[in-house]
Amino acid sequence: MRTLELLAPAKNLECGLAAIRHGADAVYIGADHFGARASAGNSVEDIRQLCDYAHLFGAKVYVTVNTIIYEDELDATQDLITRLAEIGVDALLVQDMATLEMRRVALQKVGHAPVLHASTQMDNRTVEKVRWLRSLGFTRAVLARELSLDEIRAIHEAVPDVELEVFVHGALCVSYSGQCYASQHLFGRSANRGECAQVCRMKYDLIDADGKTIVSDRYLLSMKDMSQIDALEQLADAGASSFKIEGRLKDVDYVKNVVSAYSQRLDQVIRRRKADYRRASWGRVEYHFQPDLNKTFNRGYTHYFLKGRTHDLPTMVTPKALGEFVGTVKDVRRDALHVTGTAAFANGDGLCFIKDKTEGAEGELLEGFRVNRVEGNWLYPFHMPHNLRRGMSLYRNNDVAFEKTLAGDTAHRTMPVTMTFGTTEDGFRLTMTIATGEQKALSWSADTVFAHQPANRPQEENIRKQLSKLGGTVFEAAEINIEESAKGLFIPSSVLAQLRRDAVDAYPKALQEYIINKETGHDNHVDGAPAEYWTSEYKKHPYLYNVSNHAARAFYEQHGVKDVAPALETKEPKDPVVMQCRYCIRYELGFCVRRGGKKPTWHEPLHLRLGDGRGFRLDFRCDECQMNLVAE
Repeated sequence: MRTLELLAPAKNLECGLAAIRHGADAVYIGADHFGARASAGNSVEDIRQLCDYAHLFGAKVYVTVNTIIYEDELDATQDLITRLAEIGVDALLVQDMATLEMRRVALQKVGHAPVLHASTQMDNRTVEKVRWLRSLGFTRAVLARELSLDEIRAIHEAVPDVELEVFVHGALCVSYSGQCYASQHLFGRSANRGECAQVCRMKYDLIDADGKTIVSDRYLLSMKDMSQIDALEQLADAGASSFKIEGRLKDVDYVKNVVSAYSQRLDQVIRRRKADYRRASWGRVEYHFQPDLNKTFNRGYTHYFLKGRTHDLPTMVTPKALGEFVGTVKDVRRDALHVTGTAAFANGDGLCFIKDKTEGAEGELLEGFRVNRVEGNWLYPFHMPHNLRRGMSLYRNNDVAFEKTLAGDTAHRTMPVTMTFGTTEDGFRLTMTIATGEQKALSWSADTVFAHQPANRPQEENIRKQLSKLGGTVFEAAEINIEESAKGLFIPSSVLAQLRRDAVDAYPKALQEYIINKETGHDNHVDGAPAEYWTSEYKKHPYLYNVSNHAARAFYEQHGVKDVAPALETKEPKDPVVMQCRYCIRYELGFCVRRGGKKPTWHEPLHLRLGDGRGFRLDFRCDECQMNLVAE
């Protein structure tokens, strides 16, 4: 039986707690620095509080330390990793190879340390790479978003003892993660340092070698958002064990809605496949709302390359949230519009539409407006949009009623516990047991000293009543057993209540012992495996190793990598490859001859140009089915 984990993002402590309450088996969160979302940092104390809460349910907390590290930051990074080990973080997501030795130092100092997960920033897309990571002691690889089911399956079959984490929901990078330098090149803001300027969400012209404009003023690199909620079972069967929701910059409403939707769907899979899969954490969630992914920020959804190459990947009209389709404009008056459809609207709703450029509309093609008043299907905006026409499709990207729902009590997570009440030589004992999914359940006890004396009347009903009062705790009484030796003895309600409280209070210590016994000081190791994982691009462009400190350089040299160049962030070479993309503009436009497309009508090379004239040359690697962007 394989464990399946729903992994949720946490912008802050509030989001992390909400993720656990709504069914996440684990959360990933950034510390105050060295995470690949520089604006989503958290104090070590907040992360400790999140660990304490998550661990109550057997859930885990992973911390992102997945930026490249500059020379003058090595000591601070070591200090951070040591402090994270001290508070009981379960894993570190890393990119810089200097962190391997840092973890070993923390293990020696603290006595235990988080395991290592290879961040997707390490460009994990081949069997060879994942096999090499295993040889270094990584327990998990976060795979590139671009991989198909067959590619995931091939990695799992070749390296079955490495956990495979796959992205299932959220924003998509057009470049293989860790191999995008466009933001650094244009603006001095490195994606490998958590400061991405989102160059892929900008407008470009596509121009050929003769200066002819092929496509004008479009978001040619802006991908739709990923949604694999209908493919969770297929991903599990392919070998994925952790399903990752993107969104460490998203707010708590996003976390509540998306985590709830995926957790419920994962539960459905496991109910059908009980012999094959189980959830990674414990407990039961009671939901008080109906999640809806269409009501959460999205640019439209795609499976990306999960089932092969398709034409539905980019959202060239706008990089902003389009939202859910809510109807068609039937009539437009001076101050109102009439909408056909079944959607219900509320005052304050945010709606949008795509302007018709054939009518001479200029600027952004997505136009939005706020609803001031609703009268049935007649909507009265604050300001009537000038470009709205009959027959246009209408979308809602801000649902006021749904926001009010999410602001309320949306979920409650508890752990069903079996309580066994019995006697000791000088009093009574309450034993609590929870199912963990492992072969051995987690049990602990609390005792009280109270002289045994016969009862004048039956005690069972009152014992059950007092022991079941678990409100305000993470437990709910699934079963209460009373041993025969205790049935005829008197015990006051006050003593029962204190015994129940003592048993509840004893849980954290019992949980800590359970965790320590289960996870015995895993250490990294190096078995001398040759570093043969890299693609041809690494050999041509050795800055792709992202080495920005002497410790990382020494690591690669120890593993036989010669002539490693400094990271592009520290020394930019001439005309570097700044993106490696599986997505291909030529294919998207229908001109991939290799796959039966039309013969191009332009002269190559093609170029992408921003409004200020800067841009990139497109280098099509058809033998690898890859498109590279080269800085100019």
